[in-house]
Amino acid sequence: MTYISTKLRSSVQVSHIITIHYFEYMKDFYFAGEVHNFWEFLCVDKGEVEVQADDKMHHLKQGDIIFHKPMEFHAIKSIGHSAPNLIAISFKSSSPIMDCLQNKHLTLGSNDKKLISKIISEASQAFSTPLNVPAVEQITRAKEVDFGAEQLIKIHLEELLIGFIRRILTTPSDYSPVSPMVTKEHTFEHICHYLEKHICDRLSVPIICNDNLISKSCLQELFHSKVNIGVMEYFNRHKIDLAKQLIRENEKNLSQIADYLSYSSLAHFSKQFKRFTGMSPTEYGSSIKLLSENVNQGDKDILR
Repeated sequence: MTYISTKLRSSVQVSHIITIHYFEYMKDFYFAGEVHNFWEFLCVDKGEVEVQADDKMHHLKQGDIIFHKPMEFHAIKSIGHSAPNLIAISFKSSSPIMDCLQNKHLTLGSNDKKLISKIISEASQAFSTPLNVPAVEQITRAKEVDFGAEQLIKIHLEELLIGFIRRILTTPSDYSPVSPMVTKEHTFEHICHYLEKHICDRLSVPIICNDNLISKSCLQELFHSKVNIGVMEYFNRHKIDLAKQLIRENEKNLSQIADYLSYSSLAHFSKQFKRFTGMSPTEYGSSIKLLSENVNQGDKDILR
């Protein structure tokens, strides 16, 4: 037999990463804007922001993403009462099909969120540059890196872009058969919604099981399969995320935040906060305030 190889075609190629950021901003955050010669997307993990893209204004809420084409002016400001968490990734791609993403303001699906989470996770391993420093213009490779980290960033980013372009170019089918995986996904989303609704309460595994008609073993297996941690670890992480948001909003003192989130004491709150963030609530508040104050130093458009 004569075997003939087939060279695989690449419809979307990312050649360079410029920056990868995960920002936690104060509720009065404002960025005056910039212009550069590469692609960038911004997605909202929490809160709401107003984005200017050239002469158009966009209102982005949690789960929204916007793409900025090369040489497009873009600026951001926080709106509403919630301090925003934002993800910004900039990169180079010369693939012509990328034109499909020009001026696109889209909503993230569950797989999109997973891919972005993987990109952030791999970036934290691959690069020594902090993800939360706005002034970074070049990332630095870490000395000790997990095997294949940069390649996985490229793969996940290209898969993310392909997914968006497919949705733009094709019409989804009206029919989608229900599978056990869909049912499992629905259960997980239902319980996550329940946890979010009760984020200020003092929950336990028995309470969660009773309120959601699920056994302890099924509950723990579900969360370990979906997010690789137990349900209480997941709940407490999100409780601390809300605490960070409340600190950035600066409308409650630490004792009030601890009480609002149903901690037994300020000491208990501070201990759990430090466990998840590596710093005390006071240290976190000071660091975020300093970062926000430094965002607009120089306050001029950047042309790269």
